[in-house]
Amino acid sequence: MERFPALNMIITRKVEFSASHVCRAPGLSEEENRRRFGPAANPHGHGHNYVLEVSLEGQPDPVTGMVLDLKELKEILNRQVVDCYDHRFLNYEVPPFDTVVPTTENIARDIWQRLEPHLSGGGRRLHAVRVYETPDLFVDYFGPIEGGTTPWAERPSSNNG
Repeated sequence: MERFPALNMIITRKVEFSASHVCRAPGLSEEENRRRFGPAANPHGHGHNYVLEVSLEGQPDPVTGMVLDLKELKEILNRQVVDCYDHRFLNYEVPPFDTVVPTTENIARDIWQRLEPHLSGGGRRLHAVRVYETPDLFVDYFGPIEGGTTPWAERPSSNNG
């Protein structure tokens, strides 16, 4: 069998979840919330069928030929994201969105924080989180900028989200 040179590869897995949210900043007036967020500021909320793509970068294991078993990646995504987000009203049921506006950008950051401790290490690292809110609107997040801050305190990782 011919051996392949050591190469970094990127693998990607996709999952879907449905969730509702409202985009409102509590410190803003009704008028200012409507101006900034438009119809998404409706206090009754609205829902989306989100699509999440998670990419890992690393070298394939010399024995298995895999960066990570895609079945294991699917289990991690289901446990850390889908189980926590699916069929939830994000503002009321999924911290940190009780205090942070659940924009697609903030959702991508939160998902990164949930996944990174479970996916980085062992010669691989979390490369990107892509969250589709609609088929033509998505956010790519590549992790925090060194020395940067998030709009909420870093949360310790847990196995149950």
